[in-house]
Amino acid sequence: MGRGRAKAKQTKVARELKYSTGSLDPDALRRELAADSGGGLSTRATDDDPDELDDEPEHED
Repeated sequence: MGRGRAKAKQTKVARELKYSTGSLDPDALRRELAADSGGGLSTRATDDDPDELDDEPEHED
């Protein structure tokens, strides 16, 4: 049963996004993204860590 209130909120947010003027605050966006990701950078492999860049699996004999 409690889906009505959540659905109404989603509809309201979607309508606001659809009809918004498009003003963008880049600083607020950066803060929000930093808060969502824990403030860290990407954890992708870099050239500094050659073990992460190996295409072939290591074979132990």
